[in-house]
Amino acid sequence: MPINSARLYNHGFFLNAIIAAVLAGLPPAVAAADDILDCPLRDTPFSVDMPMMDLAASPEAKAVLDASVPELMQRIPAMFLATEAPALSAIMTLRGSTELLRMPMPDEAIAALNGKLGTLAITEEIKRTRCARYDNELPEFALSDASVQVLVFKKVNGYDHEEGGAAAAAAIQAMGEKNGWGVTLTDRAGAFNAKSLSKFDVVVWNNVSGDVLTLSQREAFRDFVEQGGGFLGIHGSGGDFMYLWDWYLESLIGALFIGHTMAPHYQDATVRTAVAASGISQGIDAEWTVHDEWYSFAENPRKGGADVVLTVDENSYKAEMSGISLRMGEDHPIAWSRCVGAGRAFYTAIGHLPEVYDNVQNLALLENALAWAAGEGLASCGAE
Repeated sequence: MPINSARLYNHGFFLNAIIAAVLAGLPPAVAAADDILDCPLRDTPFSVDMPMMDLAASPEAKAVLDASVPELMQRIPAMFLATEAPALSAIMTLRGSTELLRMPMPDEAIAALNGKLGTLAITEEIKRTRCARYDNELPEFALSDASVQVLVFKKVNGYDHEEGGAAAAAAIQAMGEKNGWGVTLTDRAGAFNAKSLSKFDVVVWNNVSGDVLTLSQREAFRDFVEQGGGFLGIHGSGGDFMYLWDWYLESLIGALFIGHTMAPHYQDATVRTAVAASGISQGIDAEWTVHDEWYSFAENPRKGGADVVLTVDENSYKAEMSGISLRMGEDHPIAWSRCVGAGRAFYTAIGHLPEVYDNVQNLALLENALAWAAGEGLASCGAE
């Protein structure tokens, strides 16, 4: 599968945030499957636009880099050269690293380097190594007889929002008990097949980071959503530096992450609730305050047809990272919904700190969004 370099998104100038992420600690890698999976970059020629993990894991590719761009390789943080997931090397490219280190390469130099990398053989061992961070392990689900079934998925190949993810899962489980919904947790991407997904009404991506689905798993999930299923993405599920799957970024999330607050990292900010056509804003205060990490995006998701539920007042916090402004203007959406085929997709950028899952307004937002994504009670896609 060729890399579409125009869709590989990198925001490498956020070094301070990346260092902070690494210092927070990362859990051990998931074991590789016995067979070589149909992972997205399995057969793709080496290039500067693939995850650094795949370059660093190949002695031949790394030798080319060390010989061709020695100064750059000496200055690249060790965290970008990790060879096993989860690690930030899974969500950073060499091109992005040049931006990070203020060492931009001219187009002709990139072309020359890609020419050298492109001659390297893609062996069976390389394919196996590239696919090791994916899985095809089929979980066994013991579902209740609840009329609404929610699958909460948290697989991490990039940055692990460990505490926030645990708090989000607990909050959704509590909502399930309150509403009589069945809630199932998994970190196995093998759940993404037509038979398994057909058991669920909504799939929650709980702070997922890094590319995590094989090509066949992607196809099953896309069919699930477009044929009427629901999707709810939380915080880190829309906050990576690069994406390999256009449909996920453009149709489900609908906006490109460009960075988050850093100095200070976590801040109080004023959130405003819109009167959303989806009905997700019902019962939520018109204005409230949250203490969290605040995301910014390259474009307003309204341009892609999103129904905005929440905006954040940029005058209530310091919208800046490492001296770079992250302001989007007076209209800065942080939670929105979209219709995707016959299905429903909701994304919220709130959700880094575990404390936000104690915030009454945020809990109401997530509960309403889950009900909407499941097609329960609230106005849904295609409803008159």
